[in-house]
Amino acid sequence: MNLILFGPPAAGKGTQAKRLVDGRGMVQLSTGDMLREAIASGSDLGKQCQAIMSEGGLIADDIVIALIEARLKEAEDAGGAIFDGFPRTLAQAQALDAMLAKLGKKIDAVVRLKVDDTQLLERVARRFAEQGRPDDNPDSFKVRLDAYNRNTAPLLPYYADKGLLTEIDGMGAIDAVAAEIDKALG
Repeated sequence: MNLILFGPPAAGKGTQAKRLVDGRGMVQLSTGDMLREAIASGSDLGKQCQAIMSEGGLIADDIVIALIEARLKEAEDAGGAIFDGFPRTLAQAQALDAMLAKLGKKIDAVVRLKVDDTQLLERVARRFAEQGRPDDNPDSFKVRLDAYNRNTAPLLPYYADKGLLTEIDGMGAIDAVAAEIDKALG
């Protein structure tokens, strides 16, 4: 099974993806985690990504697509992928469809975690104070949230037209959200 978890940064995608990895044996492909790993490595790519992310910018499609493509076979061999933070643009969605088609696979479900932007900002401010993640800086987060809402909006009808989109209230308790996701996946 290949699943896309949609939702803005800090919507709980990572939390829900980890639960699905544990329960279903799937592989989480989190572009946020991959980019943080690149930054931590100190590589040229990591430094470039850090500069973009610290200002709240989105990493170019070609870089993100290459990161996903490098891990896709591993995920398919394990029984499927949970795409967390990808795709974020229509070009990324089309690239993902093409990559999966080469493997004889497809997206099976898309779950959108609907959240309240104001409550998200409060969540991020708390997480920034507790964990100090640089991409959770409240000022850069506002830029990321605006970019997410602007760039990702075209993806909702793209997947709804394919009959793949399920929307879930992402503001509930973690277990309640998880139960709704399980129901959507069958």
